[in-house]
Amino acid sequence: MGMGEEEGRLDQESSNTLAEEVDTDATELVGGEEVLDLDDQNEDLDQVMRAAAEAVESVESHRKVDVTRLEQELADLRDRSMRTLADFDNYRKRAERERQDAKRYALVEPMRDLLEVVDNLERAAGSPGSVEDLRQGVEMILRQLDELLRRHGIQPVEAEGQVFDPTVHEAVARRELAEVTEPTVHDELQRGYLLHDRLLRPARVVVAVPPEPSEPSGDDAADDEPAS
Repeated sequence: MGMGEEEGRLDQESSNTLAEEVDTDATELVGGEEVLDLDDQNEDLDQVMRAAAEAVESVESHRKVDVTRLEQELADLRDRSMRTLADFDNYRKRAERERQDAKRYALVEPMRDLLEVVDNLERAAGSPGSVEDLRQGVEMILRQLDELLRRHGIQPVEAEGQVFDPTVHEAVARRELAEVTEPTVHDELQRGYLLHDRLLRPARVVVAVPPEPSEPSGDDAADDEPAS
């Protein structure tokens, strides 16, 4: 065998040995965990996508439930508000109607009592009799009228002989009297009346006042001057 044939044989053996080593390494990598399996990766990716889709669907479902619940609560609040407004409007109208009725019929009781006085006046005017009988009848009706006024809280203002009070007395005239030391009601021209503690009308009166001191005459003034 020549030298060239020997070298060719050695090269062939080296190539075969290298190919066997490569195959062995590939076999070891395939049997180990370092080999990437594309089918397993696709399956894991599908699971992740399905989980994400389910999570999104769950969130959307909860959101729809919350929106529906809020819309229902808003509708209930709107309905209650409308009912409350309607009730308040009815109450306002009823209160206004009652106020008008109270104002219109506030004098029912006093007027009913006053009719008795009117009846007595009509009987007195139509009855025959003397002037004295008529006077006595009028006095009786006047007492009845005074009693009616007191029963309904109306009382006369005290005037004659009282110290002048501008809150309940109206002075229409003034008279100087030496007997008084302060303004005093001397005469009552028209009686005043109070309704409980409120003035209906003041008493029209003549007021007596102390006389003003007279000015000293010229002679008296000269006498009072000191001597020089």
